[in-house]
Amino acid sequence: MIKVIISGGFAAVYREVLPEFERSTGIKVETGSGASEGTGPKTIRHQLAHGAKADVVILSREGLRGLNEDGRIRAGSESGLATAPLAAAVRAGSPKPDIGNAAALRKALIDAGQVVAPSSTSGQFFRDKVFPKLNLPDTVTLTLEARGTEAAAALRAGKANLSIGPTSELVQETGIDVVGLLPPDLQLVQTFTAAVVSDSAAPEAARRLIDFLSSDTALLLAAIKRAGMERPRG
Repeated sequence: MIKVIISGGFAAVYREVLPEFERSTGIKVETGSGASEGTGPKTIRHQLAHGAKADVVILSREGLRGLNEDGRIRAGSESGLATAPLAAAVRAGSPKPDIGNAAALRKALIDAGQVVAPSSTSGQFFRDKVFPKLNLPDTVTLTLEARGTEAAAALRAGKANLSIGPTSELVQETGIDVVGLLPPDLQLVQTFTAAVVSDSAAPEAARRLIDFLSSDTALLLAAIKRAGMERPRG
């Protein structure tokens, strides 16, 4: 038995292929979840710092840096699994605004008024980099929810009219429609990465899972494509 803590970005792919890993290896996997970055008890960093046990973590490369700083990652065990660009979504059935360039995205945000995003890597980037660049009026408010699932729930419930997040998180949510990718000059492409936790009780089994998730089997490549992701280049 090994324990995994995973953020939302690679979760759809992971859930789809995990049964094959367990079947082919006989290794059972217990899965927990957490945010790549942010504050509070829902982040992977907070969970590990407060006694949570895990053998493998899967999260954005930005979030992994913090775990490395804490000494919680086994040296040389990191493996990039897939990349995901940022996208926007609206409630299912709502008109899809043009977001093809910065001016169009600015108009879409002003028209939406209330915008939601995860408080992890993507939401921090959108708040700190995109909002200031677009010089948005005070009528546009950005709410950061702890997880991508909670951001999608806020959009479905009418608490926001536009959601921003990794395309791989948005495509797996019901009740929302993906509008498209953010413009290249306002884009963040995250690399979701797996690593062995430094105090893992089963490092060999943990490494086997990471090798499986890094392999180029038809099953994995198809799941990655369905999630709007790509294998890392280089």
